[in-house]
Amino acid sequence: MTTTTTIMNQDLAAILCVDDEPRIVESLALHLRREYQVLAATGGNDALQVLKEKGAPAVIVSDMRMPGMDGATLLKHVKRLYPETTRILLTGEPGRDAAVAAVNEGQIFRFLTKPCPPDQLRSAIEAGVAHHRLLIAEKVLLQETLIGCIKALVDILAITNPVAFGRATRVKRLAMELSASLGNPKFWQLEAAAMLSQIGYISLPIELVEKLYYGKRLTPEERVLADGAPLVAQKLLGRIPRLEPVMEILDACRGKNDLPEGLTRTGAGILSLVLEYDAQIAQGHGVDVALSAVRAQAGRFDAKWVDSLGSLVGLAAGARVVAEVPVGRLAPGMVFLDDLYTQIGTLLVPKGFEVTETFLERARNFGPGILQEKVRVTAPAKS
Repeated sequence: MTTTTTIMNQDLAAILCVDDEPRIVESLALHLRREYQVLAATGGNDALQVLKEKGAPAVIVSDMRMPGMDGATLLKHVKRLYPETTRILLTGEPGRDAAVAAVNEGQIFRFLTKPCPPDQLRSAIEAGVAHHRLLIAEKVLLQETLIGCIKALVDILAITNPVAFGRATRVKRLAMELSASLGNPKFWQLEAAAMLSQIGYISLPIELVEKLYYGKRLTPEERVLADGAPLVAQKLLGRIPRLEPVMEILDACRGKNDLPEGLTRTGAGILSLVLEYDAQIAQGHGVDVALSAVRAQAGRFDAKWVDSLGSLVGLAAGARVVAEVPVGRLAPGMVFLDDLYTQIGTLLVPKGFEVTETFLERARNFGPGILQEKVRVTAPAKS
């Protein structure tokens, strides 16, 4: 049985109280409900279900000794799934083994003994909420800084290799849409991994990247060059601090590591699926054929995710219109339906590239002939 108590004021920090004795849960809620949005669960599995339904709270306060799943094990799961949640453990038997398990596995913030005086509990929770706010502030700063740097890097490198970074733009857009549809709307690690998924191709000739993109046969020499692209990416990205979860996603997409259950593994699965779908589309297949080819790879992709992807691309097709406009009149959000070449045959923009402000600034340097040339694009349908 799961007991959930919720204060209606959503501005209050959320606290999850977990104990197998309902009266203790009710007592904790009684002491805290004036100052916090209180959630409650009567066991480890119940707590994980509440977290799944309600999202990560600022603090979780759990009893140690509970049937089925003890507090140390629960907090270990919470640390992996919701790392910013502050973890506090209550126990009636503060033995050495229990303390070691809680600290080592759950990496708790406070270890309190029962019965715990209300003032001591309130003080610990206040400190836990403050700790949570610091972690969230650091996370937001990290996300904004990293994503901003990566976007600038991608915009600059797009000039030198439009094929690779045109694909990165498409993959990022679709991966984030799929992630949101699966319940992960703010997934900065996936956003960064998608944008950087083609970074290694910057070292390759554009002609070779085009052959890779369109699935053409490579010569042995070209294959050696292509196989070295991931190492180039690793060297480039290894210089950026705090990018470890992004690197894990990219390595998993290449089959280099087997991640445990968690957000990083989810990101790797989403990105792998979108990359495979995009490769099928790039080789000239229609949406239905591309999705069928993905589904045929039994065991590699989650069937429900493939269905969600199919729904997304179907909805996207209905929400956009095809237009033919001069290059000089392109607008952000338009997506190229055909490759755009210079008069001498140099690829400027690959099909599937989404027009950005950076591209429009670059387009001003094109010759009059390019700016006046009409291109087929899709654009959001006007409401």
